[in-house]
Amino acid sequence: MNILEEIVEQRKKDIAEKGVSLGFEVPQNRTRGITPFLPQKGVILEIKRASPSKGDIAPDLDAAKTAELYAKAGTSAISVLTEEHWFKGNLQDLQNACRAVDEYASKTQTNPPAILRKDFLISEDEIDIAFRCGADAVLLIARILDTNKIVSMAKKCEQLGISALIELRLDEDLKKLSEVVKHVDTKFIVCGVNARDLKNFSIDLLTPLALLSEIRSIAGKDARVVFESGIRTNEAAEFAGSLGFSAMLLGEAAARNPQKAGELVSSFVNAKETENAHAWNDFANKLQAKRKSCETKPFIKICGITNEKDAVKAAELGADFLGFIFFKKSPRKINPANLPEIVQKLQELGLRQKVRLVGVIVDTDSKDAEKAFEAQKAGLLDFIQLHGCGHLFTKKELPHYAVVNISSEKDLQKLDELRLKGEPRILIDAKIGNQLGGTGERISDLLVEKVSQKTKLWLAGGITSENISEIINKFHPELLDIASGVESEPGIKDHKKLEAVLAKNY
Repeated sequence: MNILEEIVEQRKKDIAEKGVSLGFEVPQNRTRGITPFLPQKGVILEIKRASPSKGDIAPDLDAAKTAELYAKAGTSAISVLTEEHWFKGNLQDLQNACRAVDEYASKTQTNPPAILRKDFLISEDEIDIAFRCGADAVLLIARILDTNKIVSMAKKCEQLGISALIELRLDEDLKKLSEVVKHVDTKFIVCGVNARDLKNFSIDLLTPLALLSEIRSIAGKDARVVFESGIRTNEAAEFAGSLGFSAMLLGEAAARNPQKAGELVSSFVNAKETENAHAWNDFANKLQAKRKSCETKPFIKICGITNEKDAVKAAELGADFLGFIFFKKSPRKINPANLPEIVQKLQELGLRQKVRLVGVIVDTDSKDAEKAFEAQKAGLLDFIQLHGCGHLFTKKELPHYAVVNISSEKDLQKLDELRLKGEPRILIDAKIGNQLGGTGERISDLLVEKVSQKTKLWLAGGITSENISEIINKFHPELLDIASGVESEPGIKDHKKLEAVLAKNY
């Protein structure tokens, strides 16, 4: 039984023992007006004392005082956790938060933020309880409700005039959403996608993005969609804000430091769409397509391409990414003057749209890097790969991802720092002295396993046709980056080795 199932089973027991009010005194009738839930781009800040993944977060949190701080921070809505066993919340917190924001609004002559009851609700009666306690919206988790039940509960929200925040993640959830929109006016529906997998509480910032376009194809192009969980810094909030979401839900980051909530709100709300956002949107859609087709083969990047012949061969064989190294000290460096001809040839052969082209840099302030940036702006490159310099990169609007060289557990801290700043994917490579990439050496299995437990695995270092199947079966990487393993000499690819890697049926 996973943690989500445990929580639901406990909820059933609690209701059987205490009733839908869970032993708390609940008003007979609602006493406050209804505030619209997320009518425009905004942030939901969360009142949360604990979680199954983090344990105690803010055990002494005062719901009323925190709600007032959040209102002052300019939040659009406040989520109140009312689950008592794992999150240490309750229905009294919900009522206290409602009272606090109403008092603040009256004092400041402003509109109060909307209040969301966030819980693992399983019945219409629980929605009625939330309404009477003052909630303007309730969370409905599609994964724990069958189609008839979620439709019925969303209808209950519509009848009461409050919104349903429907949390989606799986294909089955999208089918349920399709049924809901047939029966409920979409003005009462907001969709959310949790970056945290509630089965194991791992985080993937691209999960919400992978579902964004599908949700809007079902619920309408103007459907409000919330990016839920996984954001803890201003940089990460800005990244989420650039992706086209209507709102972002902030849990741990806000609860741990309510005084900093205003900065997170501002970072998300003021973020603009960027080329980086568009590039990751494209990649997320490719991920979703692979998942739907049940394709388990990882993306393959062939790095260190220096000539047209190798680029064409790799692309014809099905490489997903081609890497061009902009570093004059590398034996695999590309002559930037040759890149337009290579790209033109790929275009003529109908291969350009099938492969993503990556410029690899190792010094963000170098002339080599500037040439890579120019190539990207000219449409010759799709991504910039930051080899060992991701923490120094300031052109966040450009499509990019970082590389972390790993030889010990201490190096994992660099990975964690980049993830915290909202980098959705990070490539790990072996670290041999001062050599960056192309070492032919593998990272230890123990360290690879530790990385795969933290994030989706993008792996480089010592990958060949002889060991690629073993690596895939053992670690299930999302992307493999191969350079020296398919060469006859540095910078020159061996086409038989390319065939052995790219034509292999894993």
